[in-house]
Amino acid sequence: MDAFDNQKMIIGSVEWCGLADLNIPAIKARVDSGAKTSAIHAFNIEEFKRGEAFWVRFELHPLQKNITTTVECEAEVIDRRLVKNSGGVAEERYVIKTPVSLGGKTWDIELTLTNRDSMGYRMLLGREAMGGRVLVDPGESLMLGKRSGAEIRKSYNIVRPEKAAR
Repeated sequence: MDAFDNQKMIIGSVEWCGLADLNIPAIKARVDSGAKTSAIHAFNIEEFKRGEAFWVRFELHPLQKNITTTVECEAEVIDRRLVKNSGGVAEERYVIKTPVSLGGKTWDIELTLTNRDSMGYRMLLGREAMGGRVLVDPGESLMLGKRSGAEIRKSYNIVRPEKAAR
């Protein structure tokens, strides 16, 4: 278990993750041991070639209930898979590999790209990403720490507009 020294961290049903290679300092993920693969909210997905490899360029809104904060990302495509969404409908998705940070630990995970506008969370952390590393307490959330609105705004360089005087 290399960096984990056989110690599994206990996480709740929702946790803050970081995806440094995608310039995502903080994204709230829904932890779902019923989902095999992890997914992230992505739109305006464009495939392109870099050398001999296929890559994707995409945008995402990393924060819940916020469509003004947008991050542009690029990643190498490692696969295209048919994935059933929560409604049981199969869709072909790009798959990328990227490091995830959770609870002070970092490891590589696979993420499928899909539009999660209708979902409550911008990221879904599936069982393949958690295997051997975490135990989930479904009755808890944010066990690895909460983040204040000010902290999140700072991490995304969001300047809050001044409130109008009354």
